Amino acid sequence: MHSRASSLFIRGVSFSYFNGFVQQDIDLMISSGEMVGLLGPNGCGKTTLLKLASGVLSPKQGEVLLEEVRIRKLPRKQVAQKVAVVPQYFHIPFDFTVAEIALLGRTPFVRGLTGETRGDRDIAENALKLVGIHELRRRHFNDLSGGEQQKVILAMALAQEPEVLLLDEPTAHLDINHQVEILELVKALNREHGVTVVAAMHDLNMASLFFDRLVLMKEGSLFADGPPREVLTESNIHDVFSASVRVGSHPVASVPHIVVLPRDTRGN
Repeated sequence: MHSRASSLFIRGVSFSYFNGFVQQDIDLMISSGEMVGLLGPNGCGKTTLLKLASGVLSPKQGEVLLEEVRIRKLPRKQVAQKVAVVPQYFHIPFDFTVAEIALLGRTPFVRGLTGETRGDRDIAENALKLVGIHELRRRHFNDLSGGEQQKVILAMALAQEPEVLLLDEPTAHLDINHQVEILELVKALNREHGVTVVAAMHDLNMASLFFDRLVLMKEGSLFADGPPREVLTESNIHDVFSASVRVGSHPVASVPHIVVLPRDTRGN
């Protein structure tokens, strides 16, 4: 992968669905090369914010800028050459191999009817090596475990050679070993290749451990933004999640560690 990154600026953005859910007055600046975790309860707008950031959704008000250019004015193919998305759910209706799916990441770069070039195939192969699953290249996607499938989708995104990587719950439904593997891969991409990363996360402790900056959302708005120790406070978690917790220090890393209190001990 090339070492490159882009900034992402969400300025004064408001959006609403027909079911009444509203995001309003979102201002969020993601600098080139940052690694940012989005946190918040289900339905707070994390996925919607990622879709707005990728240009899949258009804001009712405000604007999303990629490197100071309005993303809605860019052709979709050009956006896909800079921004890669790893969705929470990825359904493959056909019996594609791992290598074929990774090669799909080169689609934004294919010209006319010429198809993929040798260079495209090499980039896809390198993406599989980067995430450590090159030996699975001939296996069929639907025969893989959940953790292996997530690595394939990440490899497909990396084959785009993105400047910005957006991930929606990348560790959902994975066991703890695969959660750590995926997040270590993403962090290495950020540190070693400078890819700007924004990821919606569910696990507060994993977010605290792997992300330098966290953005906490509540009911379609930004509630807190900053380093883990400033965002993951007992009062913030209670206000956003309606959960009682104790926040201490991780036994190894210099980050906060959250312990959820059972209901029958909250008054103690």
